[in-house]
Amino acid sequence: MFSAHTLTGSKPEQYAQLLAQARALLAGERDPIANAANLSALIYHGVPGLNWAGFYLFDGIELVVGPFQGLPACVRIPLDKGVCGAAASTRQTQRIADVHAFPGHIACDSASQSEVVVPLVRPDGALFGVLDIDSPQLDRFDADDQQGLEAIAQAYLESLA
Repeated sequence: MFSAHTLTGSKPEQYAQLLAQARALLAGERDPIANAANLSALIYHGVPGLNWAGFYLFDGIELVVGPFQGLPACVRIPLDKGVCGAAASTRQTQRIADVHAFPGHIACDSASQSEVVVPLVRPDGALFGVLDIDSPQLDRFDADDQQGLEAIAQAYLESLA
């Protein structure tokens, strides 16, 4: 079903292919942990230049690490700390070209240089968590990456319904 080597075309076309693979993985499965685990692996292996891809889930107080691919991560992130906290508290995607220039950045992996974090907000407005993607390259993510990852995050949210 999945092969990173099958992604072809422009970056938007590659994200469309990745989204199709994500929807196939999510089809018929409602377990949020199983789906987050599969999507973490799909993104980590399908998007080049990453060193971390995964989910932080909101426990009602703070973000708690969920399924991911990459080195061990910070376990808990308050909503007023770091890029993940900013995405969760503002409910807006954070695309950061240089994480070291971001006020309050939490360096879970010192190799991370850039980051994109997509908030996972249910239709009723309740925060479910965030999708966090890190790269060891400065300015790794552009608008195409953001839109592609937001589409995958939306597919994940739809699988929870």
